[in-house]
Amino acid sequence: MTTRIPTSTSITESSVIHAPLANVWHLIKLQDFHHFWTKLDKSHHVKGASHETDIVKWTFKDGTVQDVKQEEHSTIDHFITYSVISSTPAITYSSVISTIRCYAVTTGPNEGSTFVQWSAHFSSDADADVIEDARFKRKEALADLAHVVTKK
Repeated sequence: MTTRIPTSTSITESSVIHAPLANVWHLIKLQDFHHFWTKLDKSHHVKGASHETDIVKWTFKDGTVQDVKQEEHSTIDHFITYSVISSTPAITYSSVISTIRCYAVTTGPNEGSTFVQWSAHFSSDADADVIEDARFKRKEALADLAHVVTKK
């Protein structure tokens, strides 16, 4: 009998990016993730998939293809929430919903920078490997984002 390692099914990664909020927020659109996330080969809207919400296809450089659904988006509060609705190859858990939030840093030594928080809430069938992989990918993507916006 295999024993699963008990694990939290929620993660949050964050970073202070030394660029103004407007520069960072400009890239936080599902269809634009390939402009900063080096793991993505391309990302684009899926035309005609839904009249009620945006569906974006992410094609990763390793061949994985995921359709992600924009669940919520606020240009006022600078956040986007999305879920993975299909994946090839199939994911090993039932669901995940992720949110990216951006905040302007308004005081202190990082004034003029952007604080970015990327969280994920997985279904209870996600195992420790899934959670750690997601943590690593978010850290890597945040570093990629910082690299792109600070080289402008």
